[in-house]
Amino acid sequence: MTRSIYTKLVAIILILIVALMAVVSSFLMAGVRNFYISAFYTRMQEAFAGADLSADLRAAADEPNGAELMAEILRANMGLLGIDSGTRNYYVLDGGTGAVLTGSDMASGGQLPVTRNILTAMGGAEGYASNPGDSYMDVALPVEGAGGSYIIYIVDNKLTVTSLNNALFRIIAEASAIGLVIAVILGMLLAKTVVTPIEELTRAAEKVAAGDFSETVENQSGDEIGVLSRTFNEMADQLERNIEDLKNAEQTRREFVANVSHELRTPVTSIRSYAETLTEAAGSLDSETERHFLEVIVNESDRMTKIVQDLLLLSKFDAGSMTFDFAPFSFEKSVSDVYNAQLLEARRHHHNFGLEFRSELPDIRGDRVRIEQVLVNMISNAIKYTPDGGRIRMTAGRDGDTVWCTVRDNGVGIPKRDVNRVFERFYRVDKARSRESGGTGLGLSIAYEIVERHSGTLKIRSQAGKGTAITVTLPIGGPDHG
Repeated sequence: MTRSIYTKLVAIILILIVALMAVVSSFLMAGVRNFYISAFYTRMQEAFAGADLSADLRAAADEPNGAELMAEILRANMGLLGIDSGTRNYYVLDGGTGAVLTGSDMASGGQLPVTRNILTAMGGAEGYASNPGDSYMDVALPVEGAGGSYIIYIVDNKLTVTSLNNALFRIIAEASAIGLVIAVILGMLLAKTVVTPIEELTRAAEKVAAGDFSETVENQSGDEIGVLSRTFNEMADQLERNIEDLKNAEQTRREFVANVSHELRTPVTSIRSYAETLTEAAGSLDSETERHFLEVIVNESDRMTKIVQDLLLLSKFDAGSMTFDFAPFSFEKSVSDVYNAQLLEARRHHHNFGLEFRSELPDIRGDRVRIEQVLVNMISNAIKYTPDGGRIRMTAGRDGDTVWCTVRDNGVGIPKRDVNRVFERFYRVDKARSRESGGTGLGLSIAYEIVERHSGTLKIRSQAGKGTAITVTLPIGGPDHG
C-alpha cells in the first residue's frame, strides 16, 4: 500500500513538472527561433530598402566588373547586414544561371544549392520567402545593369539561434532537475501524511483481529481518517471493557471479533481506496500543499523568463541587432526621474537616499530609455545590497565633453577578487542573496552593453564591508563623439 501511494503521488508531481517544463521549453525555444528569423528578414528588408545601398549596387551592375564592385559594396556594409563568415555570408550570383561569381565564403568551391529564393530572383522578383523548418535563412535580390544581370544572395546558417537554444535548454534542464528533486521530497512528505495514519489503523486492526484490544491510534485531525481513528479507539476501549464477558462466551467472542475485524477492515479498505484516488485526481490534493507546489513551480518560471528575457536581450547585443533610439534628451531630468522613482523603495528599506548635482548638466544624445535602465540598475543594486537603514548617495555632473553619474552606498561591498568580474554574465558575488531578491546575474551585463553602445564607461569601486560606488560616464554628443 505504502509503496503504491508514494509511487503514484510522486509520479503525478514529476509528470506535472516535466510536462510543464516541456511546454515552457517548447514555447521559449520556438519564440527564440521565430524572433531570430523575423529579425533577419526585417534587417535585410530595411538594409536593401535604403536608397544608398540599392543605388550603389545598381551603379556597380552597369560596370564590366560589376560582380567584383558589388562584392566590395557588400563587404563595406557587412555591419549593416550582420555579415559574419561563421554564420552569415553574402554572394554575388549570375542572374541567369544562379552560379556563384564571388562572395564572402568561397571555401565551398563556389557551389551553392539553388533555393526557392534564388529561383524567384532568377525570375526577376525579390526572394524573401522563409520556412522555419529549413536549416538556413536566405534572401535573393535581382540587380539588372548594363554590365549584366546579377543576384545579391545573403544566407544565414542559423548557428547563432541554435547555440542560444542549446544554452536555453541547458538552463531549463537544470531548473527542471531542481524542480524534480523538490517534487520528490514534497511528494514523499505529502504521501507520508496520508499513508501513516492508514498504516497505524491497519496495524491496530490487525492486533484487534489477533485479540489485542489495547492498541490505540493517535490522530486528532478533523478529516475522515481522524473520525475513523477516534471511532476505532472507542471500539477498542469498549471491547477491552467487555473482555471479561467475552471470556464466558468464547465462541461468541470469536464470532464478534471476526465481525468487528470485518467491519473495521471494510472502512480501512475504503479509506485506502479514497487515498489512492486522491493522489490520482487533479485538484483533490490538500489546498495548502497544492498551493505550495504551485508556488514552487511558478517561482522558477518567473527567473531564466527573466534571463530569457535577459538572454534574448543579450542575444540582440551579440547579434548586433539591438536597436537604439538616439536623440537629444535632458540627462539631468533622467537622473531626477530615476531618483524619484526609486525613492519610495529606498525609504521602504529605511535608507538615507539623497541626490546632488555637482554642476549644471547639458542635454546629451543617446537612448533615454536605455540610459534610465542603466541608472535604475545602479540604484536597485545599491538598495538591494545595503542593509536596511544604510546611506545611498546619487551624484551627477559634467566633465568636459562627458557627463557622469555615481551611485555610492555603505552596503556590504564587493571583495577585491570579485570586482573585475561583476560585469560577467550570470556572475553573482552573493549567489544566495541574489537569487532571493530575484536577480538573474545579468543586470550589470546588460547595463555594461548599453553603456558600451553609447561609447561610455561603467566602472565600479568597492571594498568588502564598506560599500560600493558605481559610475557611468557618457559622451555628450552621443556614441559618435565618445
